[in-house]
Amino acid sequence: MRILVVGSGGVGSAIAAVAARREFFDRLVLADIDEARARRALPGGGRDTRFGAAALDATDPAAIVALARAEGVDTIVNACDPRFNEPIFDAAFEAGTTYLDMAMHLSEPHPERPYEQTGVKLGDGQFAVADRWEARGQLALVGIGVEPGSSDVFARYAADHLFASIEEVGVRDGANLVIDGYDFAPTFSIWTTIEECLNPPVIWERDRGWYTTEPFSEPEVFEFPDGIGPVECVNVEHEEVLLIPRWVDCNRVTFKYGLGDEFIDVLRTLHKLGLDRVEPVSVRGQRVSPRDVVAACLPNPAELGHRMRGKTCAGTWVRGTGLDGQPRSTYLYHVVDNEEAMGDYGHQAVVLQTALNPVMALELLADGTWSGAGVLGPEAFDAVPFLDLFTPYGSPWGLRDDPV
Repeated sequence: MRILVVGSGGVGSAIAAVAARREFFDRLVLADIDEARARRALPGGGRDTRFGAAALDATDPAAIVALARAEGVDTIVNACDPRFNEPIFDAAFEAGTTYLDMAMHLSEPHPERPYEQTGVKLGDGQFAVADRWEARGQLALVGIGVEPGSSDVFARYAADHLFASIEEVGVRDGANLVIDGYDFAPTFSIWTTIEECLNPPVIWERDRGWYTTEPFSEPEVFEFPDGIGPVECVNVEHEEVLLIPRWVDCNRVTFKYGLGDEFIDVLRTLHKLGLDRVEPVSVRGQRVSPRDVVAACLPNPAELGHRMRGKTCAGTWVRGTGLDGQPRSTYLYHVVDNEEAMGDYGHQAVVLQTALNPVMALELLADGTWSGAGVLGPEAFDAVPFLDLFTPYGSPWGLRDDPV
């Protein structure tokens, strides 16, 4: 396997660090608008000859195709913010490669009833051309980070091995991470965080289909494992709700995130001030995006690892009827401790947790354990081989049965 990773920020560089310990690929090229940043991210200071770096503009499909062909790659991994999805996705199709991303094409709220009806849903643009990918025998594996990603695999595993019928699949994300020295510092891309947290959250129900609600709605306290404890979680727009119902038989799918009151207040303030806007505004003769300004004013999440303490948990809570015919409530999860992540890989917990999953998927694709054509989510594949890789990768997953 020969791989092109587009984007060498936090997740892209962590993908390279994780892949460096595996033997399933022949070549991995890190590409970035800033070639120097890509070179800094090369494992072992560039001594591993399987790795290379290149300059690349992710908004230019022709340039992506040219680099893919020059390097002879068969797989393109999109490690950029989802605003760059379309040119990378289109370039992978044009180049005839397999495509992986960790976040799907962006949504657009309903123009008249944004908190009731969906407009353009996450990934709609990708699923609209699924037949073209399938006809070519070409695979786009979408949403293969941690959330979406392992959370979707957990849903598939629960449906296949734990439950006779499922009432609800509820993805729940929480952490007790603390960042020393900052009053406010997101642990992931603030651009993406603003997008998913301020857009109308999507819920799926069998009898209703996909519908929306208001941001931060339906708060609930969820008990997270491994010492994290109770965290209040709220509805947030996320890909799992658009992916899971396509492959997992259930009655309801939700996604709730433990943001915290302060984080929610900051996001609401950004929205009130218009600082969440993507459209450029004129500032002293220059056209700038308010959201880009916010991102530029905050610390780079990839560089916060040495200031972070605590754990982050991503998981899938499934309720329904177990194989024994009795009610069952089970939480399948993956926890990463920041101190361990920094010690093992030199990358902070949230970034590393995201990066592990596409590398494990690449390994399964490389050896033929996973295969397919079209635009497919992680739920479309056998969950067991994927889950079996967590321990060899040094980061086991867990399962907790809760009282019904």
